[in-house]
Amino acid sequence: MSKLNVAVVYGGRSGEHEVSLRSAKSIIANLDPDRYEVLEYLVSPEGKWSPEAILPEPGGNPGIDVIFPITHGTFGEDGTMQGLFELADLPYVGPGVLGSAVAMDKHVAKVVLQASGVPVVDYLIQRRNELDPDAIIAKLGLPVFVKPANLGSSVGINKAKTRESLVAALDEAAKYDTKVIIERAVQGREFECSVIGNETMSASYPCEVIPEREFYDYDAKYVLDTTRIDLPANLNETQTATIRQLAVEAVRALDCEGMSRVDFLLETATGKFYVNEVNTLPGFTSISMYPKMWEHSGIAYSALLDQLIELALQRHTRRKATQFKR
Repeated sequence: MSKLNVAVVYGGRSGEHEVSLRSAKSIIANLDPDRYEVLEYLVSPEGKWSPEAILPEPGGNPGIDVIFPITHGTFGEDGTMQGLFELADLPYVGPGVLGSAVAMDKHVAKVVLQASGVPVVDYLIQRRNELDPDAIIAKLGLPVFVKPANLGSSVGINKAKTRESLVAALDEAAKYDTKVIIERAVQGREFECSVIGNETMSASYPCEVIPEREFYDYDAKYVLDTTRIDLPANLNETQTATIRQLAVEAVRALDCEGMSRVDFLLETATGKFYVNEVNTLPGFTSISMYPKMWEHSGIAYSALLDQLIELALQRHTRRKATQFKR
C-alpha cells in the first residue's frame, strides 16, 4: 500500500509559535514511517511559508493527501488556516472553519455554549477603547480573570485581585486583542478532558491540573516543571461521567469535529462544573495532556495520530458528497 503524504503545518503568526514548533516535532517523530511520508511546512512568526505556501485552489497541491495543522492560536487555530485548506479542497485534521473560529473567540463560544445549556462562568466583554474597571467590579466583584478574547496557551491572561491589578491586566490583555473577556474567578479545581470524533464523539478520562502558581499560566504550562497533573483525576464515578458528557456536549455545540480539548472548572462551594474553554488544536508536545489523556484511555500516541488522520479523510469524503452547484 502506498504511503499517505501528510503535510504537517506548524509555526504561525501567533504568541504560541514556539509551542507549535514543539508540538510539530513530537507529531513528526510519532507518525508511522511505514504509513506516511511527512512534508513539513513551517510558517514564520511574520507569516512567511517555507518551503512554499499551500495554494488555495483545488488540485493545486498534488503532492499532499492530508494536512495535519498544528498552528496554535491566531491565524492558525481560528478558522483562517482552515479556510485556506477548504479552498484548496484538502482534507485536514481538526475542526472546520466555523468550529475553529467560534471556539477561538471566547466571547462567541460562551454565547453558543450558554444557548446550548452548557454551564459557563459569569463574564463581561469590554473593547480595547472602552475598558472600564469600575463597571467590572460592580458586576463581577474581585478577584476576576482577564483574558484576550482570541488567543490560547494562557498568553495575556492575568488574575486581578485589586482595582490596580485589574487596570494592569486589562491593558495587558488589550495588547493581544481588541476584545477582552473578564470572568468571575471560581474558587475550585481545574480539569481537562480530550474529545475525538466526527458525527460520533468520544471523551477520554479527565485529568486534574494542579499548578503551583496562582493559576495555570503560560510558564506553568510550558516553561516550569512544577505543575502537577493527576491522571486519572481524583473524581467519583458520577463526576467523571458528568465531565465526559459535558465535554462532548460542548464540542458538539461549537461544531468542533475531529479533535478538541475541553477545560473545566469545578467550583468548591457549589460542586458545579463549568466549561472554561474548548481548544481545537490542543498541544501535542511530549508533555501535552490531549495525547496523554488518550493514552490513559487506551489509545497510544501513534495510534491517536492515525485516528485523527482517518477522521480528516472521512470528513473530507463526506463533504465531497455535498452539492455546491445548482
